[in-house]
Amino acid sequence: MNKTERLHHMLRFINQKQHFTLTDLMQEFHISKRTALRDIASLEEMGAPIYVEYGRYGGYRLLQQMQLPPISFNTDELHALYFAMQALRSFSSLPFQTTFHSVHEKFMAALSDRQRENIVNIQRLVTFKHTEQIKDSSHLELLLKAAVQQEVIQITYPDQNTNAKPSRAIVPFGNKEAAHENAEHPQINSFVQDELQKEGAGPMFRTNISTRIIQPLELYASRGYWYCHAYDLEKKAYRVFRCDRMASAALTDTAPVSHLAHLQSGHLHSLWKASEAAVSFRCRLNEAGIELFQQNHYPSMRLEEQDGDPLLVGTYEPHELDFIVNYLAGYGKSIQIIEPLTLKESLRQYYMNLLDHI
Repeated sequence: MNKTERLHHMLRFINQKQHFTLTDLMQEFHISKRTALRDIASLEEMGAPIYVEYGRYGGYRLLQQMQLPPISFNTDELHALYFAMQALRSFSSLPFQTTFHSVHEKFMAALSDRQRENIVNIQRLVTFKHTEQIKDSSHLELLLKAAVQQEVIQITYPDQNTNAKPSRAIVPFGNKEAAHENAEHPQINSFVQDELQKEGAGPMFRTNISTRIIQPLELYASRGYWYCHAYDLEKKAYRVFRCDRMASAALTDTAPVSHLAHLQSGHLHSLWKASEAAVSFRCRLNEAGIELFQQNHYPSMRLEEQDGDPLLVGTYEPHELDFIVNYLAGYGKSIQIIEPLTLKESLRQYYMNLLDHI
């Protein structure tokens, strides 16, 4: 980073902090004390209203918020922004009031003729494959606001009854999205969270609408759907909800669970816990199986190694047997079930049923 670029970054840094020290600048920009002092002098020459505070807890203070210069991007940065924007293309619903086409038009209009020509060439040479959004989600903006501001909301949501008799014993793996729709227990299904039912098949569970009090923790998009990681305050359990299935959503005056604010996105699975009735399973994988696991797995599963052999280890609830069979069937010949025997027999029966449909 050259000096001019560093000074622009430094202006934004001190404008956000208001109070800073030489150590702050040295650590943030990886510069020496002498360079930091020279940069502060350069910022003052540029008109930055910096005031020196002496004493043990001294440092530098910005006397007032500054009007920052427009952000400028080099060619590589523009290309990176364009690539990032492509993630929005497949979504008709976004957690803010805009669309991909609106952002794209403004982005292209702000470019020079040469830059616009480069982007058009990228459009011609680089293709981004995304799963198109299958259903609109009308409450994304509220969910994001609640997650950012740590607020509790009330939603109405399909409440599947797992005591109802399934309409079929096993769903062929070719439509794994149809495998389960149960949102009530904290095992695998809560992370699959109401996957789309198979076309033309009857419901697997009797569905009612329930009212839930939740604290949204994170939004994420996967395979054409928006999902919300949340904490259910009434059930005192971690849940994952499919956003398009929320019939309504509204803010409440309920106090949030304070310790959840410190959880980072990659550590939300720490809220998940297996029940006492959960069944443990172990499967041996080959190299192809490891790749399949890395592409698609759930927080109740993990990879282990035993005597040099990679193992898929995890748990499932007794009523999730059909789902886990559907999931493991997707590994084909790259997996071998070690235990339990009931799981092995169920997978064998799955293949027998599959033969009847050929």
